[in-house]
Amino acid sequence: MRSITSLVAVAALLVASTGCGGGGGAGASGPVAKDPTTGKTITNSKGEAVSVEAANKFKTAMDTMVQHDKAGDWNEASCRSTAELFLDAADEQGDKTFAEAIYNAGLAYQRCKNDAEAKKYFQQALQTNPKFHPARVQVALYNLADSGEKNIDKAIADMRQAAVVDAQYKNVEALVHLALLYMKRGNNEPDSDGPNDFQRAKRYIQSALAVDDAFMPAFNQLAIYYLETAKQKAGRRSGKSVATNVSKQKKVDTQALELAALVCSQAIRKNPNYAPIHNTAGMIQVELANLNGAVQAFNTARKLDPTFYEAQMNYAAVNLQFRGFQQADEAYRAALRMRPNDYDAHLGLALALRGQIDDSNFDKYVAAASAELDAAKKLAPERPETYYNEAILTQEYKAKSGGKGAEGALQSAKGLFGQFIQKAGSSAEFADAVKRSKERMEEIDQIIAFNKQTEAERKAAEADMKTKEAEQEAAAGAEGEAGAEGATP
Repeated sequence: MRSITSLVAVAALLVASTGCGGGGGAGASGPVAKDPTTGKTITNSKGEAVSVEAANKFKTAMDTMVQHDKAGDWNEASCRSTAELFLDAADEQGDKTFAEAIYNAGLAYQRCKNDAEAKKYFQQALQTNPKFHPARVQVALYNLADSGEKNIDKAIADMRQAAVVDAQYKNVEALVHLALLYMKRGNNEPDSDGPNDFQRAKRYIQSALAVDDAFMPAFNQLAIYYLETAKQKAGRRSGKSVATNVSKQKKVDTQALELAALVCSQAIRKNPNYAPIHNTAGMIQVELANLNGAVQAFNTARKLDPTFYEAQMNYAAVNLQFRGFQQADEAYRAALRMRPNDYDAHLGLALALRGQIDDSNFDKYVAAASAELDAAKKLAPERPETYYNEAILTQEYKAKSGGKGAEGALQSAKGLFGQFIQKAGSSAEFADAVKRSKERMEEIDQIIAFNKQTEAERKAAEADMKTKEAEQEAAAGAEGEAGAEGATP
């Protein structure tokens, strides 16, 4: 959750003053607000004095936002009304000079995921004061998302402007985001900040902790840094935020993972209610092959924040690995409530449903799993995984339901395995599944041939039986005729 931007002493009792005092610049029309403790004029980000009326409206808006945060009751109406309170404060001050109020209006819209309105007010705040670094951070993140995360060099440049140039290393959120972007890019080109992106990331994480040693996102990013560094040393691809089965992947250095786990442990002691650090701890436990520890950590994260998508997905994925299908089902559904068009959640739910199929729910769950696979295929028709799992469902369940359609279902499964192989290509990620698919296609051919042979044998046996029955009837008739001829009248 983004931090609310406040004014110095705005939470204190505000008193009226007829003069600027305290060295505040122009900006307020009418009496200016003063800190009752120091007597200094309350100013905005440009050093301009804030009027009493504007400061009071700003405080009311802040109190309202904090109340909604505590209650967790944000909705479209509360987001809009809270944003309007901040905008009223900006209007009272003169909206050309009150970047903090405009920025917080954007945060209010962001609370209910109205990103279009949020970005609009972040941009407006930045136009009001080009050095207002909290707004630059948000605009940089939105621009990166709008580019499909392709314009990462521009995002890094903008974030560095906010963190280093404008904030002078005092905005810990900007520093952590800058570190995250460097890790996401991951190039090895040296510059004045370091020999490569990972070293630059470490530098800025440490800078954030030097400013605020209780800033949990910095602790979390430091743990992720050590985790991803360990993966890199093992020649593993970094960057995945959702847990996967690592049993067949190259093991990472245990010592490096233990260092990451230590950072998590220290952070949790500082603040056990910060959900992301538990999620990161779970990722580390997955790498250490401690699935029980991982599922406990992910479960803690999702309980602390039920809207934490990654925690829900990780909890589901690890449960699938040891057949916790009902738990996985629940978590995938929670993820889909947040992201209805998420491919991985639809695919995962299909697997969780398939794992729960038994005689009591056969038709219902086969149909439900098939529907989730169809949804996944529509969202990402190029993804090979859907075809493989649809083929498994068809071969193992639809074909085994019996009836005249069994052979057709087997042929359908064979075709789906073929489509999977084609889409998977030479990708090392799918090499094992491609091998199994080829084996299953051969197995299907053998099953069909056996079934045909069995059918032919059944028909031959039936014909033989009918022939024998006819012969027996004919023999019985002949005996009857012979008996009649030899009878004494």
